[in-house]
Amino acid sequence: MKNEGGRIGQSEVDQLMQKYRERLDSQLNVSRQQLSESEDEEGTASREYSDFKKEYMPTHLSFYEKACNLSESVMKISPDKKKLQEYQEAIEVCHLNITPTGAVSFAFLAAISVIVFGGLASFAIFSSVFFIIFFLAVGALLIQPLSTLPMFLSTQWRMKSSNQMVICIFYIVTYMRHTSNLELAIKFASDHLSAPLSLDLKKVLWDVETEKYESLKESLDTYLLSWKKWNMEFVEAFHLIESSLFESSEDRRLSLLDKSLSVILEETYEKMLHYAQDLKTPMTMLHMLGIIMPILGLVILPLMVSFVCEVRWYHLAAFYNLALPLGIYYLGKKILTTRPTGYGDTDISEEDPELKKYRNYIFKLGTAKVSVSPALIAITFGVIFLLIGISPLILHAFTSSTDFDIIWRADPGSDESKIGITNTLQDPTALFSLLGYLESQGCPVGEAGAEGLGDIVGPFGFGAALLSLFFIIGLGVSIGLYFKHKSSNVIKIREDAKKLEKEFASALFQLGNRLGDGLPAEIAFGKVAEVMEESISGNFFRIVTSNITRLGMSVEQAIFDPKIGALVNYPSNVIESSMKVLIESSKKGPLIAAQALISISDYIKEIHRVDERLKDLLSETISSMKSQITFMTPAIAGIVIGITSMISGIIGNLGIQLRSLGSGGAAGAGLGNMTDILSMFGEGVPTFYFQIIVGVYVVEIIFILTIIVNGIENGADSLNEKYLLGVNMVRSTISYVLISLGVMLVFNLVAGRILSGFLSGGGVS
Repeated sequence: MKNEGGRIGQSEVDQLMQKYRERLDSQLNVSRQQLSESEDEEGTASREYSDFKKEYMPTHLSFYEKACNLSESVMKISPDKKKLQEYQEAIEVCHLNITPTGAVSFAFLAAISVIVFGGLASFAIFSSVFFIIFFLAVGALLIQPLSTLPMFLSTQWRMKSSNQMVICIFYIVTYMRHTSNLELAIKFASDHLSAPLSLDLKKVLWDVETEKYESLKESLDTYLLSWKKWNMEFVEAFHLIESSLFESSEDRRLSLLDKSLSVILEETYEKMLHYAQDLKTPMTMLHMLGIIMPILGLVILPLMVSFVCEVRWYHLAAFYNLALPLGIYYLGKKILTTRPTGYGDTDISEEDPELKKYRNYIFKLGTAKVSVSPALIAITFGVIFLLIGISPLILHAFTSSTDFDIIWRADPGSDESKIGITNTLQDPTALFSLLGYLESQGCPVGEAGAEGLGDIVGPFGFGAALLSLFFIIGLGVSIGLYFKHKSSNVIKIREDAKKLEKEFASALFQLGNRLGDGLPAEIAFGKVAEVMEESISGNFFRIVTSNITRLGMSVEQAIFDPKIGALVNYPSNVIESSMKVLIESSKKGPLIAAQALISISDYIKEIHRVDERLKDLLSETISSMKSQITFMTPAIAGIVIGITSMISGIIGNLGIQLRSLGSGGAAGAGLGNMTDILSMFGEGVPTFYFQIIVGVYVVEIIFILTIIVNGIENGADSLNEKYLLGVNMVRSTISYVLISLGVMLVFNLVAGRILSGFLSGGGVS
């Protein structure tokens, strides 16, 4: 009876528990379906983590996820089984919600789309077999890079993460010197780092909270396994930090923490040394394939297209403005993926919402400050200059029925030249023209003539060639203005903060000594401010002291107050983390705080010392590439345009004048052979189009080289990349335009004198 009664009692308890579960579910409005939605393939995921991932994952990655999932539903193509594990590892590193099958399916579907839609569009617009073959080749070549895109993205992710690893170890070691708690130290580091490494560290913590792993050590060790192949020094540093938790001696614990930072710094320097040595060969190849050979090809290109008259300007644009820049960009990105760990910076406007307003162009209008989006300025500037650049095409569209043109006419009976208006194509008395449209003579294919005979082609005029320079100004300078105005204010704030970081090591050392003397932090800040007067560090400490003495704030409020705290003017993660360590360690006494600050001072000095050594290793390569961006590429391309303009002008005008003189009966009978020779040449590519093609290529090369230079020197520093793009695009585009303008004017004036003398001689005879 007792056992039976016990069973009955247990049944009643179960019924009672079920009753209250149902009541709680109804009151809290939580259903089994809602709970199942919070589970993923790996188990229960934190809703906070999902929101965090959605906020910080790059937009292009989320687009890539959607494209892969859509492609998998349309056409399933599985990867090679040997590479399945490699795909899975890459997907996990990037935290992508895709499958290896989706990645491969997207590659093939995208390639097929390029071939089909590109071929149909090119046939409909240009009726050219060339573009069908071109898009077929492009689509076939895209399959390989798109198939390996998860691996490429994971490498990019690793590069961005590894650029923050030195500072990550610095944050963890700094925190654990005063509080030997690894979980709190990782949380401290994740709060001060930016994505993607902050996302990885928070994922480590969330995997423990959601009970995916039983302990933090298991979760952390699993994460570190993904870095063994790529960044062993980061793994070693973390293992030393973990070992410090088991040391009973305080001296040995602190020694292991110091050792962890020195390990990652020294091995980073050694890896960067090998990287700098191995960088010369791929950079030389990039320089030759991307700059020297294409530009040297431009020198002979005008003559080639004159002989091969089937070549049109859009054929050159497809190669120089699409295929070649994509190849150079891919090669440059491959070079950047081999960059080892560095000490990089981040875009502080991404981390601090208060700084986002400084991305706009701010100017004073009376007493008010007006903020204008840089995109509005860039678009307005670009549209105006682009319209000026294509004005010859617009003018011809409205005057094609009258053959209107403005010419600089040479009078055979006088040494003077005069400007006039003509309604005649191929005016033989014109040395220079604004539009220069002419009637095509067709390709010299036998005696039967050629396709396109009698078509109106152009503009070949010298004036149109000069106006085309405005197109490049509108394109290059507008891009530069956008990036410059978007980044200049923010980078100025960051540079001020970096100046403070350089001084901050000695300032922290002095502050630590004052705290070691037994002074409270409130007084110690004032003492250091007096000693470091008229310095950035002195100003920082003076703001802290002023907030304490005048406003009655605590030390923590004086530093971290969101409106008037000292950090408002100096947004720096290094400074912020140092001050947080000061606040936390002060709770354990001034001596602990003093030791913590002195250690931080040593760490900052060591990190900056290694960073300067790394920059010194790369200085030779960087200086060479910077000279290519600022002068060499614009200068060579500008000279090529001048030579092309002169050659095209001489051949075109000479042909027109010889045909005119040759039709003059006996007077031109002796010119028949020369006219036959010139008939071997086609019209060629107008300088108007040729200059735009070369100018766009120069703009693209400057853009790509700037990204590569910044990536080699600073790693994944998006803010500095935007600033350099703003400076280089404006400066190099203007240099190219000025050099092209000068060379075109000089060479064409010389050609004009030669043609004027020839025309005068022909007229006399």
